[in-house]
Amino acid sequence: MNFSEIFIRRPIATSLLMAALTLFGVVAYLNLPVSDMPDVEMPTLQVQANLTGADPATMASSVATVLERQFTTIAGVDSMRSSSSTGQTQITLQFDISRDIDGASVDVQTAIAEALPLLPSGMTQPPSYRKQNPGDQAMFYLTLTSDTVTMSQLADYAETLISPRISMVSGVAQVQVSGAAKYAVRVQLDPDKLVAKKIGINEVTSAINNWNPNSPTGTMYGPQQAYTLKLDGQLIDAEGFGGLIISWREGRPVRLSEVANVIDSVENDMNAAWMYTGGKMERAVQMQVMKQPGANTIEVTDRVKALLPALEKQLPPSVHLSTRGDRSKTIRQSFHDIQFTMGTTAILVVVVIFVFLRSGRATLIPALALPFSILGTLAVMKLFGFSLNTLSMMALILSVCFVVDDAIVMLENIVRHIEAGLTPLEAAYKGSKEIGFTILSMTLSLAAVFIPILFMSGMLGRIFREFAVTICAAILVSGVVSVTLSPMLCSKLLRVNVRHGWLYRLTDRGYQALFRFYDWSLRGVLRHRHAMGVLFFAVLGGTYYLYTVVPKGFIPNGDNDQMQINIQTAQGTSFFKMVEYQQKVAEIVRQDPDVETFMTNAGGNNGGSNGRFYTMLKLDRTSTAQQIADRLRPKLNVIPGVNVFTNIQPPIRIGGGGFNSRSNSPSAPWQ
Repeated sequence: MNFSEIFIRRPIATSLLMAALTLFGVVAYLNLPVSDMPDVEMPTLQVQANLTGADPATMASSVATVLERQFTTIAGVDSMRSSSSTGQTQITLQFDISRDIDGASVDVQTAIAEALPLLPSGMTQPPSYRKQNPGDQAMFYLTLTSDTVTMSQLADYAETLISPRISMVSGVAQVQVSGAAKYAVRVQLDPDKLVAKKIGINEVTSAINNWNPNSPTGTMYGPQQAYTLKLDGQLIDAEGFGGLIISWREGRPVRLSEVANVIDSVENDMNAAWMYTGGKMERAVQMQVMKQPGANTIEVTDRVKALLPALEKQLPPSVHLSTRGDRSKTIRQSFHDIQFTMGTTAILVVVVIFVFLRSGRATLIPALALPFSILGTLAVMKLFGFSLNTLSMMALILSVCFVVDDAIVMLENIVRHIEAGLTPLEAAYKGSKEIGFTILSMTLSLAAVFIPILFMSGMLGRIFREFAVTICAAILVSGVVSVTLSPMLCSKLLRVNVRHGWLYRLTDRGYQALFRFYDWSLRGVLRHRHAMGVLFFAVLGGTYYLYTVVPKGFIPNGDNDQMQINIQTAQGTSFFKMVEYQQKVAEIVRQDPDVETFMTNAGGNNGGSNGRFYTMLKLDRTSTAQQIADRLRPKLNVIPGVNVFTNIQPPIRIGGGGFNSRSNSPSAPWQ
């Protein structure tokens, strides 16, 4: 039985089959998402509990410990990390990669319900949890700055205008706003005046609540129409609150402004963010744009950027909207580099085939097998929901040399029969029948080399799954192309008794000389068997030694033009002292010639004793991100009373906890 015979007899049907394969491949290529690394989602849940006013030690002993004891009874928990700060505890639960996240959520909810009777009674709400993907990273950052507009107005623009509109863009998961300063009226009571007026704090609280109502009152019915009544006495600024009557003394009212300093302020004045750009530091509201899993980073970024001009038109002229830390730039650059490498590899393969076959017609046959095999592989990648990332593209590059092997074997066997006197059609029938089983065994044996990667468990198996499937698909598709398209092309393109020119005869002399050199070297090796045996074991021992001394790691360090600097101080450090530390760190970071800009924030979700810098590096720099981090660490060590951790974000973040690269340092807000 000759499987290739039907394709040789029906060249038009074979051509249509290849055309369909090309169509599927092109459509798949245009719709495949582009990313830097494969999407690896670890089943992770983050539990948060709040107890207003509690110090970190109380939160750790009364809240975190109670919850942790309940969480240890949940099956499949790989790791559990907790962090307690003033009034807040966060517990990150990372489960086994095979654990279903929805089932884990039910177990966590049950554990929280069982722990509620043991938690402090002062908690105003029960602990909450949310799903978290540790691999999620912001596509880019948006910042709002202004020299005249207040921070509360900037926060309002960010949360009511920009963030909701960008969140509606296809592929955007959410927009996280940090450094926001929502408007609020702050009442700073004077204890001496309260004592003089004989007024308690509870009276002030009750008066504010009673004089600031906004609730439905009821309905007034008439003979022909009904009216809905609403009690709307809500106050909106400090002036209105200052006139509140909180009590009566000696027949006269005591207003709030008489016993307190009532000011227009923000909800949390211990939360601030700054941005360094153009040689100066200025307050800013930061927005992190997060993409949905599986979305094309480049396309989503382009959609959001296309929306920004319309948003800028809706902002006042004094408000500046800028983009920082665009990850699509590095992904786009890396993707173009990989495309160039892949194209260069394909050209070199075709050139090498031509150099040895020395025939344009013969070279065209395996050369056509190359694009058809790659396009078929792209269709398989789309079918499995893969993306064009570093690992999958590396598999395609490696497969370039594999996909032409079967076609060359088929071509050589058919050419052998043509040289023996058969016509191209007869040679295609006979040669394909003889070599068909050989190509099948070659294809399956080569694919079997990568099949064990598919069965790797844990994180490694999840990371390299796309690589293994892609390269196996390329090998299998190339085998199909070799037994369908290649024999048909041989029957149509090859010629009998082709006269060779001077170039063929010249290169043939070179091949004969190379063959004679190989024959001479092989005879020499066989004459000195003992010496070659000693050399073999010496090379084997040297290989083992080099394997032991080469540095080892899980994932290579990445360089996406970003760097993160974390600041950690002693518990109880005030917000203003934290800002002072950040100012010292900023003075050092801003002097580095390879730093383009950075954003930093204090307070908020970071906690009172932690700060964070998001540093963007220049694209035209000569140093790598790791070299810049190593250069900054000794300079940051001189800051007393603070630990500074300079980190390069890995290509794939695993685990729900943070990551720090320790710097051996000893342990007035910017305007």
